[in-house]
Amino acid sequence: MAEREREGAADAAERADGSGRGPVAGGNYRFFTHTACEFHPCHIMPDGEELNCLFCFCPLYALGPRCGGNFRYVGDAGDIKDCSACTLPHRRENYDYIMSRFELLKELAAPRGGDAGENRDG
Repeated sequence: MAEREREGAADAAERADGSGRGPVAGGNYRFFTHTACEFHPCHIMPDGEELNCLFCFCPLYALGPRCGGNFRYVGDAGDIKDCSACTLPHRRENYDYIMSRFELLKELAAPRGGDAGENRDG
C-alpha cells in the first residue's frame, strides 16, 4: 500500500469513532446490535451470543467458496449461495477475519482488460 493510502486509512480510522485516538482505542466500531431492525434476529445465534449487525449484508458473499463461512449452494443449477446457516459475520470475534479478507475482495473488484475507468452511475 502506498504511504499516502496508509496515512489516509489511519486518518479515517481515527475519525471513525470520533475519539481521535485511532482504531485500537475502545473498539466500539467493531460491534453493534440493531434490535429495532424488522429482520432482527436474522440468524439464530448460539446461546448467550449477541448478534453483530455490523456486517448485515456479508461482505464475503462474493468470495464464493473462499469466504470461510458455513454455506451451501442450492437451486436447480446449484448456483445460488445459501448462507442462512452462517453466523461468521455476526460473531463478535470474527471482525478481524472479515477485514483480513478484503485483499481478496479488492482483487475481485480490480479493473480487467478494457473495463478500467468505466462508470455506469451516469
